[in-house]
Amino acid sequence: MTEKRLNGKEINFCRYYALTQNHREAAARAGYINPDRAGLKLLSRANINAEIQKYIVNAVDRESVLNGLKRIAFGSVADAVRLIMGDEDAKENPEKLDLFCVSEIKVQKGGGVEIKFFDRIKALEKINEFSVSVNVGKDNPFISAIEQGVQLIAEDWGSE
Repeated sequence: MTEKRLNGKEINFCRYYALTQNHREAAARAGYINPDRAGLKLLSRANINAEIQKYIVNAVDRESVLNGLKRIAFGSVADAVRLIMGDEDAKENPEKLDLFCVSEIKVQKGGGVEIKFFDRIKALEKINEFSVSVNVGKDNPFISAIEQGVQLIAEDWGSE
């Protein structure tokens, strides 16, 4: 039996699932009436899983996001200080400066320079949220039982 081509709703489900990794939320956002059941049924199809993998491969991986947040939270501001203090090497070779933590640079009318940095506290909060979301379900027997149940239901639907 050949799988049919995906319709718009199914493609939206794949996109949302790649982002959320939650079948119910993805199905609800894609517009399915019974999102829990529809999401599980969709995940039991091989062509849906193949499409999800395409979106996951193309998405920014979590590790890159975490690394960026760490650079903002713990990165040095030394190059920004060199720039604002008028260091000649910094002015002549600005491409060599690490300004990752800088959110905005303004040259004021009076000749001064204003540099705004990303909020380190917010970056730390996001790192904490990230680590909590990644660790949810690890070594949790309740979550493991739910995952096993979902897998059995998906296998059961796939055999029909």
